[in-house]
Amino acid sequence: MSEMSDSPEMLLTEIDHVAIAVNDLEAAIDYYKRAFGATVAHREIVEQDGVEEALLKVAQSYVQLLTPTRPDSPVAKSLEKRGEGLHHIGYRVANCAQALQSMIDAGAKPIDNAPRKGSRGTTVAFVHPKGSFGTLIELVQE
Repeated sequence: MSEMSDSPEMLLTEIDHVAIAVNDLEAAIDYYKRAFGATVAHREIVEQDGVEEALLKVAQSYVQLLTPTRPDSPVAKSLEKRGEGLHHIGYRVANCAQALQSMIDAGAKPIDNAPRKGSRGTTVAFVHPKGSFGTLIELVQE
């Protein structure tokens, strides 16, 4: 198979995290500890997004357990609508602005029109599931 000449360069460097929305963060952390021996590598409240996260390190990536800190947060609305489970995929990129523009150029619908501050000192941008084959995507630049 030959590569298409109009394809952009590969911008994804690895999977940063798989985010799982949960109602009870402590219970989810305990489950992952008992089931997999996983421990929390980082924990933070992200006021802007209205969530508390616990990151469980898996190789060079994370399982991100998320719970809402306020009822109007996107995660609270997701839990109300769909229940607990997969919330989004975080893709690690070298340049968040470039990756966001590339996605927009390919037809994605941005949630964030420009990169912004994320947890653990990262720069992030979210892209709506509509236009991304039903998957909420977070671009993460370390």
